[in-house]
Amino acid sequence: MPLSRKEIKELLIEWNQAWDRHDLDGVMQLFHPDVLFENWTGARIRGSDNLKKAWAPWFENHGGFRFTEEDTFIDEVEQKVLYRWQLDWPCWEKEFQGAHEIRRGVDVLHFKDGKIIQKLTYSKTTIEVDGQRMALSAAPMGDQQIAG
Repeated sequence: MPLSRKEIKELLIEWNQAWDRHDLDGVMQLFHPDVLFENWTGARIRGSDNLKKAWAPWFENHGGFRFTEEDTFIDEVEQKVLYRWQLDWPCWEKEFQGAHEIRRGVDVLHFKDGKIIQKLTYSKTTIEVDGQRMALSAAPMGDQQIAG
């Protein structure tokens, strides 16, 4: 049974709260077992178990991240969401490692059976580090290509 717009919005609020708590189990609750995640580098991960394994080190080692919702568009009929976000976290760029980084992007979320079946993540090609704009170079998860 499809989710209502209100149900999708409530699930996204709970999901964002789990991200804010750096609660990997809470974040994973909204993913369908057969989820396909694709990050901005094109790396793909299939299956919620594989996604949890891939994200575990990120959650353990980089607890200083925070996503802020900038815009959310919900298509109740198609069960799809366009979620525009800002990520604040310690920079991974070698010259600026640990400095404050701001990154902006969009997630395209497809729902099936009340869970996210696809999470397609797109990021701007520039980031802001300590107030300075610069080109984005490497992705922290870019080398992880786990398929199930």
